[in-house]
Amino acid sequence: MKVIRTALPGVLLLEPKVFGDARGFFFESYNKRAFQEATSVDVDFVQDNYSRSAKNVLRGLHYQIRQPQGKLVRVLQGEIRDVAVDIRRSSPTFGKWVSFALTSESKQAAWVPAGHAHGFVVISDFAEVHYKATDYYAPEHERSLLWSDPKLAIDWPLSGAPIVSDKDARGLPLRQAETYS
Repeated sequence: MKVIRTALPGVLLLEPKVFGDARGFFFESYNKRAFQEATSVDVDFVQDNYSRSAKNVLRGLHYQIRQPQGKLVRVLQGEIRDVAVDIRRSSPTFGKWVSFALTSESKQAAWVPAGHAHGFVVISDFAEVHYKATDYYAPEHERSLLWSDPKLAIDWPLSGAPIVSDKDARGLPLRQAETYS
């Protein structure tokens, strides 16, 4: 596995070794030992999530204020622009964000550690996204950071108006949001 560092320490792109021939391809999508050796991150994943979304669906920016989740995100079909925002007030990169394309073709995964808000927008006609989480979903602790917060100025590659849930439309700007210490 190749690890690609991003501008936010701890947020990583992971490129698997893919073995292909005339029959198709094979790759190991997750191996705890290989993940830990490559990233120096020792976590246990307790929940897998899977979503399918249409073009211009924007999901996020989500986090849990208690039971924070680290997420290992991979696109199984299509393409998304994935975004992570550092929301740890003690961090030198507080309020900074990174984004990158995740595609089914590249087979890359993104590691978004706890302490970051996470979201994505679908670029292709549809996308199927699978992610592993380090803690269970806890709706009472879930928060949404406003995807369009002008202070963050995230450059979402939209082709038209985004399709967002009511919850995400009511997300709070970073200056008003509950964050981590």
